[in-house]
Amino acid sequence: MYDIATRRRALALVGQGRSLNAVSKQTGISRAAIRSWLTRAEPLVRNGEPCPRCRDVPGMPEDQEAYAYLLGLYLGDGCLSEHRRGVHCLRIACADAWPGLIDACEAAMRAVRPDNSVCRVQKQGCVSVASSSKHWPCLFPQHGPGRKHERRIVLEAWQQQIVDEHPWEFVRGLIHSDGCRITNWTTRLVGGVPKRYEYPRYFFTNVSEDIRRLFTDTLDMLGVEWTQCVRGGSPYNISVARRASVGLMDAHVGPKH
Repeated sequence: MYDIATRRRALALVGQGRSLNAVSKQTGISRAAIRSWLTRAEPLVRNGEPCPRCRDVPGMPEDQEAYAYLLGLYLGDGCLSEHRRGVHCLRIACADAWPGLIDACEAAMRAVRPDNSVCRVQKQGCVSVASSSKHWPCLFPQHGPGRKHERRIVLEAWQQQIVDEHPWEFVRGLIHSDGCRITNWTTRLVGGVPKRYEYPRYFFTNVSEDIRRLFTDTLDMLGVEWTQCVRGGSPYNISVARRASVGLMDAHVGPKH
């Protein structure tokens, strides 16, 4: 296996008119390997810059707003699985009840990796939005063996910079994956007569303490008040119920659709 910089260098030498034999002697790469790079339809040959993180100087995803949203979806309901030759498939599970969410997820995948196809796989009660690429692990370095809540989840500096610049898209992705907007109600006696009051609130539920902290740290940055609720003896729920904070969430996130 050769890294992308090595492949580019070899192909550039061939592009200068040098023979495969000369390039092979200069670089130490076999002629068969160089020939396969010239004839195989790979993103490296077609586009030159297959992944912003794989450049000599790693860069940011071109559509950072879409990436922030997709990052939230991935941390909530996403997974990466390896296939042959280092290709990884990114899958985001989206409930059938929210067709707008399915469309938004697909649009974000296409925006982040425009050269890769995206498909929808129907399962019982949900759609798995999926796309395969060798570069998904570059874009989601939180990938690793086991479940997310069983390993440390920390954003890299470049990811945190994107979240800081597009915090609402990140929050929206987390809510759209592991959150919801519901309407609670209670009754009060008014003049001796019980009166029903309804009020909206947002919930975010995730087993990973690290992912919950990423959510609440971003809410703190946005001025959204939150509380931690205990469910089944475990603090898996984050609640946003204050009227002003719910108003902010409604303006920037809104219910799933």
